[in-house]
Amino acid sequence: MARISRRALARAALSALATPAPLPAAPGVTGGSGGPGPAATAGDGTGPAPRSAAAAGPHRPPRATAEMRGVWIATVANRDWPSRPGLPADRQRAELTAHLDRAVRYRLNTVILQVRPAADALWPSPYEPWSEWLTGTQGRHPGWDPLGTAVREAHARGLELHAWFNPYRVANHTDPNRLAASHPAREHPGWVVPYGGRLYYNPGLPEVRAFVLRAMLDAVARYPVDAVHFDDYFYPYPVAGQTFDDDEAYDRHGGAFPGRAAWRRSNIDTLVRETAAGIRRIRPGTRFGISPFGVWRNAATDPRGSETRAGVQTYDDLYADTRTWVREHWIDYVVPQLYWHIGNAAADYAALAAWWSEAARGTTTRLYLGEALYKAGAAGEPSAWQDPVELSRHLTLAARYPQVRGHVFFAAADVAADPAGAMARVVADHYRGPARPPR
Repeated sequence: MARISRRALARAALSALATPAPLPAAPGVTGGSGGPGPAATAGDGTGPAPRSAAAAGPHRPPRATAEMRGVWIATVANRDWPSRPGLPADRQRAELTAHLDRAVRYRLNTVILQVRPAADALWPSPYEPWSEWLTGTQGRHPGWDPLGTAVREAHARGLELHAWFNPYRVANHTDPNRLAASHPAREHPGWVVPYGGRLYYNPGLPEVRAFVLRAMLDAVARYPVDAVHFDDYFYPYPVAGQTFDDDEAYDRHGGAFPGRAAWRRSNIDTLVRETAAGIRRIRPGTRFGISPFGVWRNAATDPRGSETRAGVQTYDDLYADTRTWVREHWIDYVVPQLYWHIGNAAADYAALAAWWSEAARGTTTRLYLGEALYKAGAAGEPSAWQDPVELSRHLTLAARYPQVRGHVFFAAADVAADPAGAMARVVADHYRGPARPPR
């Protein structure tokens, strides 16, 4: 109870955005960091200039606007941070603050830090063990408090800190004996389902949902995070030839539903609604956002769906009714992962930006678009991603839609490396001045 009383911290004002030093121009960008990038030409498919550029004259800097400029920092498998497990605490801290400093230099305003990557914790949780991605051994204390430090250091830089949780993933393997001895999945083996080479908590068990909520909301009670964030993993992505074995849970709890799919969707809907209610109760003013896979349903499946031919549909395959969450304002913001290029035959970025804008129209749910920075210049990606301007075109196209209030980039290691210069190009073309996060 003493921890919950600290909710007053959530109402503390954030530091004003610091004005970062100018960035060097990206390869091929004219005008440097202070001026606009190359103007869109008629018929090139990029559309009009971004809204923020229109307000800026040659001798007047652009006004500080309100838009999401975010970056994900993934900790699972040391994807972005820490660079490897077992680093000394001071090295881990230095790497983390380097990501924060880089976000400021690139005129971003929000970091989304993965703090519960696999039924573990990057804070001293009374419910789950310390993450193995910190020390190399699950349950071993890293010698510092990463989440507490991240919140404090982000706020000191004028950045928002959104705490990113994965609700149901337990491990990237199927051996419970590899988990820490005190791990709840070992104490409650009936909670766990092996599937696709991984272990998952069963979303169909009310006791699992209650535990997961307690574990996640502990971080909300302890720290003045600006938002709680879920990614795209609810029921796991389908694996050919395998079945997610929730027969017993369905027999016990699914009797009131017309079928298993409806029951599974109800389980995820309930998690979303209860998470939102828990956040409001513990720390009023903290927001709740979700970043789903970018296709709710294909139009061939449902006329309300997008003109896509995606192999995965969140409604049918992950049992996540993301459109309803937006339309009913169960969440404060949504960041669909539109990880395709403009003109992709199966899932066109342009078509999906339009579909999500229409889904958000008339609602109070803020719409931001998730951007696949990691694909820019990557080997094996199609030619569109070899063009350093592709990502900048996404922001130009999205500026046509007033419902789109910003973008989030995956992910921090790619911001740091930026091998194709795509992120620097985005900054030069679109982020010429600071912006405050939308509230």
